[in-house]
Amino acid sequence: MFGVSRVCLRSLSSLSGNVGSGAAGPQVFDSAAKRRQRLRAAADPESLGVNYLHKEVGWRLADRVFDIKKNFDQVADIGCNRGYVAKHLTPDCIKKLIVCDSNQDNLDKVELPEGIEIEKRLLDEEKIDLPANSLDMVISSLCLHWVNDLPGCFDNIMKSLKNDGVFLATMFGEDTLFELRSSLQLADLERNGGIAPHISPFTRIRDIGGLLNRSGFTLQTIDTDEITVGYPSMFELMWDLQLMGENNASYNRQLHLSRSTQMAAAAIYDELYGKTKMKSVPATYQIIYLLGWKPDKSQPKVLKRGTGEVSLKDLHRLDKIAKELGNVDLSSENKPK
Repeated sequence: MFGVSRVCLRSLSSLSGNVGSGAAGPQVFDSAAKRRQRLRAAADPESLGVNYLHKEVGWRLADRVFDIKKNFDQVADIGCNRGYVAKHLTPDCIKKLIVCDSNQDNLDKVELPEGIEIEKRLLDEEKIDLPANSLDMVISSLCLHWVNDLPGCFDNIMKSLKNDGVFLATMFGEDTLFELRSSLQLADLERNGGIAPHISPFTRIRDIGGLLNRSGFTLQTIDTDEITVGYPSMFELMWDLQLMGENNASYNRQLHLSRSTQMAAAAIYDELYGKTKMKSVPATYQIIYLLGWKPDKSQPKVLKRGTGEVSLKDLHRLDKIAKELGNVDLSSENKPK
């Protein structure tokens, strides 16, 4: 029982924290509180053992970098953390890498690739001030979901890119931790007669395309992936979130979560989502992958509306249409063997 109480107390601090003084205007997240949370996480030696999510997503994002058949002279990694993307990059496609983070401790301990020119730079994700038209690519892994002014952030990234430069990033999506969110809400209703926000809001995937369009990005690609991790109970999940620096930092977060509500939420979590055979509870992380290019004359252009020669309803007879148009030779000798 002592161990559970200890986890409860640490989990409580991960969900609350103190409201800091934010910038003028509407603010969703308390940036000062988030900086403190990240500083504590970076300074805690136990955090190295729980960054499995950032490591996995960083590897997947690096793999997408390799899918782009292009050489990049200068690349910036925004919110590099401990180098979960950077360490996988190779000098075959990247000449210089600028690793940026708002936490000096992360920059001091970042894992770096060999053979690539490296520059370390302290950078606040809320105020990206990279030189205009200086970068061939900007990457960011699981960092930008804490930015208040996401449209302004995308605008600044666009300005920093050269023509035909690419922006490649991952963010948590709106379905992230839906099990924890619903369990805490049901526990709140049962014990307190209302609902308080315990999980920070995440970006909806349908909004990402609009934000990229607004900033002028072209040739966009947006898709999602889900990673499900099993935990012994809800408390271990909240413990890991704190050590990751991913605990709640919204301005309207509740500053106190009673022990009885925590215990009720844990029981509801286990009842609704628990795996009997594995004796664990799942936590789902929705990962949004986004890619956009800065416009350039060399990029393929979208044809004007109405210039198509074939209707989608006729796709079932495409071979016949191609023969009629004479655009494709479908003779037997030209068919692949």
